[in-house]
Amino acid sequence: MSTARDRGDVAGVPDTGIAGRIPRHSGPTALRILVGAHLRRLREARNISREEAGYLIRGSHSKISRLELGRTGFKLRDVADLLTLYGADDSERATLLAMAEQANAPAWWQDYRDVVPYWFEDYLGLERDASLIRTYEIQYVPGLLQTEDYARAVIQQGREREPVEEVERRVQVRLRRQQILRSAAPPKLWAVIDEGALRREVAPPETMRAQLEHLARLAELPHVTIQVLTFSSGGPVGGVGPVTVLRFAPAGLDDVVYLEQIAGAQYLTRKQDALPYQHLLDQLVLHARPSAATPAILRMLAAATI
Repeated sequence: MSTARDRGDVAGVPDTGIAGRIPRHSGPTALRILVGAHLRRLREARNISREEAGYLIRGSHSKISRLELGRTGFKLRDVADLLTLYGADDSERATLLAMAEQANAPAWWQDYRDVVPYWFEDYLGLERDASLIRTYEIQYVPGLLQTEDYARAVIQQGREREPVEEVERRVQVRLRRQQILRSAAPPKLWAVIDEGALRREVAPPETMRAQLEHLARLAELPHVTIQVLTFSSGGPVGGVGPVTVLRFAPAGLDDVVYLEQIAGAQYLTRKQDALPYQHLLDQLVLHARPSAATPAILRMLAAATI
């Protein structure tokens, strides 16, 4: 028997035009963004300011902004009051309230909040809900593609005084993230890795060799594309740090650009801000070696690991 989840609908959400745009793997983060975007469209259609909406729910215009960007959880009473103000019909109201309730579901990383920075929690949700993850890495192998031993070596850098238990919990977070690549409906991952990241000796030779062999196996998966930006590739790499662009299947969700920093991160959601980074990744794909050449490159690097 076909269930709502089998069809790609969200279980428990009425089958309306809104719910029909949600893929079956949508999690709380994507739902928050989708509900927020719909609330914004309803508000703007009624020419209601953020200040007016905020006053209704005993909040500020900045609270409305956070709600509409999906940056905070929902109080169902607030959503209900806003839908009344915006004149939503009964079907729309039922759908959005059901989605808002599901968006408040606890995420797996809440059990790791002692080792997950607050600014990284949004990324974990976005990564899990993305249908396409495009990333460029210059220093390390991307986290989703790391072996356990390589991840441990990277995480230990700069944390010599951190208890072993905390290091291991950080490793477990990274391994838990990787489960999305083995899910029934995995996202498409397209990674461009700088040759320097593959040659950088962040771990013993046997760990580096195992990591390169692991990459070669992952590159054979139909939903994983790996390209190497070799030292001879050229291309627009000057002054560019790691970049990740996340794309989502639901209509109404724009790409999100994630730029990680030393003690925080930037999330770019406006189209005009995201466009230069999308263009950058397009250029890097053109300058990197084609994915068909990746296994040979990885074998060469693995053979050179002593």
